[in-house]
Amino acid sequence: MKSMRRLAGPIAFALLAGCSQGHSETSAGQDTGPTPLLAQPESSLIPTVDIAPAVGWPAQGKPAAAPGFAVNAFANGLDHPRTVYVLPNGDVLVAETNAPPRPDDDKGLKGKVTKRVMKKAGAGVPSANRIVLLRDADGDGAAETRSVFLQNLNSPFGVALVGDTLYVANTDAVVRFPYRTGETAIAAAPVKVVDLPAGSLNHHWTKSLVASADGRHLYVGVGSNSNVGENGIDNETDRAAVLEIDAAAGTRRVFASGLRNPTALAWQPDDGRLWAVVNERDELGNDLVPDYLTSVREGAFYGFPYSYYGQHVDKRMQPQDPARVATAIAPDYALGSHVAPLGLAFYTGDALPPRFHNGAFIGLHGSWNRKPLSGYKVVFVPFEQGKASGPIETVLDGFLNAKGEAQGRPVGVAQDSRGAVLVADDVGNTIWRLVVATTPASH
Repeated sequence: MKSMRRLAGPIAFALLAGCSQGHSETSAGQDTGPTPLLAQPESSLIPTVDIAPAVGWPAQGKPAAAPGFAVNAFANGLDHPRTVYVLPNGDVLVAETNAPPRPDDDKGLKGKVTKRVMKKAGAGVPSANRIVLLRDADGDGAAETRSVFLQNLNSPFGVALVGDTLYVANTDAVVRFPYRTGETAIAAAPVKVVDLPAGSLNHHWTKSLVASADGRHLYVGVGSNSNVGENGIDNETDRAAVLEIDAAAGTRRVFASGLRNPTALAWQPDDGRLWAVVNERDELGNDLVPDYLTSVREGAFYGFPYSYYGQHVDKRMQPQDPARVATAIAPDYALGSHVAPLGLAFYTGDALPPRFHNGAFIGLHGSWNRKPLSGYKVVFVPFEQGKASGPIETVLDGFLNAKGEAQGRPVGVAQDSRGAVLVADDVGNTIWRLVVATTPASH
């Protein structure tokens, strides 16, 4: 016991200092696309930890838009904005939120170190537990008014409007509110629709949300309660899954399973199928496992916790379940290892060039378990006839400065009423607006 105490300090210090077991050996692009190169799994006593310390943007600082694009601040001075949702009248809802208290998720040395690491990365602030409404009445691309739309929520994340009912996915339940077009605040008390997996052990706390076209069903992405099942399979009930909720009956069922952390959901416009971005497991090395974008098939199993990327067995999970692994299907499109996708929006507007139509914009929050750092950008994946059809491309970058510090970290993405792309930045506390650059008039 004494020797463990003596080791605890150095191990914790090594983790916080960015201890790494080597560098990535995967070339750029090899771990993305429909057929990614999967590295051999690696294990070590101390996993790679490389954090981009959160410093925020300097005065007049902003991300770097890809050639042909421009970016401006739609709103700033927010409190850890995560989800962006655009209402039919053009108003923009932003969930200002963070993790709830999770006393059983912070136990032991690893829990304490993880908590300190997350604080260093900008995720240690208390949750504001509210949704704000932003309005750009004059159409100049920046919100003039801001109001607290909903408050006293519980780590809200997903938002969906169905007719005159607004649904919010708190960390522990889906709740609903009456909505009237144009109102800037809702005073009505929440009405619970259905409970969601939560509790004092609530490893992945965010709950993504999307409604079916007819409004009868809600789909909720629920992350796992562990990295790879180490907290026991009983703690994974209805987790690592997309749940289907009958909005009228207030019942839920597992729609698809084995998705370690489905952080954002969206309907693909070409064929109306449900898609998700998923954060895969950690501590298998710099180049494993790629996070991904995938269609979510009803009744399908995607491997977690027994296997990854189809039927590649993760030997850390014991006991194994060979019969279950034999049914695991591989995802559609790899986004890169440890990039942490947290936002997904399919583009249906006409303000961007035609090649962006029906493709996916994805916010990559950024890695902690990889060296060099990966993610920390917004990317685009083109689609054709409902399938990812080309290489991933960066559309918004520069969230890391030259010192490797995080000036910002992209989270949720959405298309606004004028066809621009909105991006929530939870370190820069800003909503960015990405548009096609205008050519200055010649004189």
